Amino acid sequence: MRRRLINSTLAVVLVVIAVFGVSLVIVETRTIQSGAQESVSSEAVRLVGIVESRLGSGEKITPDVLSEQITAKRYAEIKVPGKAPIEIGQRPSGDVIESTVRGDRGESVTVEESRSTISSEIGRTLLVILAVAVLAILAAVVLAVRQGRRLTAPLTDLAETAERLGSGDPRPRHRRYGVQELDRVADVLDASAERIARMLTAERRLAADASHQLRTPLTALSMRLEEITVTDDPETVKEEATIALAQVERLTDVVQRLLTNSRDPRSGSAVAFDLDEVVKQQIEEWRPAYRSAGRAIVRSGKKGLRAVGTPGAVAQVLATLIENSLMHGDGTVALRTRVTGNQAVVEVTDAGPGVPPDLGSRVFERTVSGRNSTGLGLAVARDLAEADGGRLELLQQHPPVFALFLAREADPVEG
Repeated sequence: MRRRLINSTLAVVLVVIAVFGVSLVIVETRTIQSGAQESVSSEAVRLVGIVESRLGSGEKITPDVLSEQITAKRYAEIKVPGKAPIEIGQRPSGDVIESTVRGDRGESVTVEESRSTISSEIGRTLLVILAVAVLAILAAVVLAVRQGRRLTAPLTDLAETAERLGSGDPRPRHRRYGVQELDRVADVLDASAERIARMLTAERRLAADASHQLRTPLTALSMRLEEITVTDDPETVKEEATIALAQVERLTDVVQRLLTNSRDPRSGSAVAFDLDEVVKQQIEEWRPAYRSAGRAIVRSGKKGLRAVGTPGAVAQVLATLIENSLMHGDGTVALRTRVTGNQAVVEVTDAGPGVPPDLGSRVFERTVSGRNSTGLGLAVARDLAEADGGRLELLQQHPPVFALFLAREADPVEG
């Protein structure tokens, strides 16, 4: 591109020089020739006047007197009737410019000048014009090189930015170059980089959330299947299989929920549901795991509550809290339901050491964990709760009390 810019600039300059330079040479040549002719004619007229004046006053006309009146390198011949011609200077050879003027007393003056003198002046003029043309060409080359660098350097930089985007580095560079079109391209590349960064972040977050959130239902499902394999009682097999099928449905709902949140975290699918049913389901699913650990899981509080939300998401939030209590807590885990204002609340607590004092509200931040875990569980649980208009809070650090707040279903209006 730089070479094309230099070539195009030179072409334009050369065309301008060819058009205006040739015209200027022609005009200057004619001007010099016309000026030289006028100068010779003027000198002849002046000499005639001098000769007439001296003839009228009776003074002698000699070469010594007239030689002081003629320009050097010119030749003059003065003819006076009845006298020998008077020559001043050396007669030029070759092509000459001449002018002959006759006076009132019959005298005549002829002035000649060699055209070589005019040719020398024309040559000097041509050299000046040529020098100006060369300077114009050099200035055009310098300007084209600078302009080429100004344009090619940003293009090279933009190409490197595009290459970085293609190689998986989506960091925007926020560089601008003072050229409107190039700055527009830079804006588009930076906007694309930001979109790619958001997409990569969302995909990585989805992968991390999926790996963490699917672990809980898969663990519970595997425990149910183990129960089925070790029992011969058809009723027990039927009961465990029914619970396993429910867990498969919840697993499907978790996957769907994760995909929905990855596209738009605000796209909830809240409905009115029986909160007691979800709490009961979670207790039944996790009771075998707590029994194996020598611990118990119980529930208390107000019953018959109906909340607004996504049952699968609420179940997943409770499962996360119950699993955290199983892994990091101690003693009996209690699920307590209550009402506050127009909200239904489910509290999960245990007798363990609770949340470390230095964590506090940061316990819901991603990658924040005080017990060598991934730190994703509570963060994802809060996102699931907020997607349907609820919220998840830590009410007490020791003993730990986590509370899930959900909107209550409006009571029917009596007629």
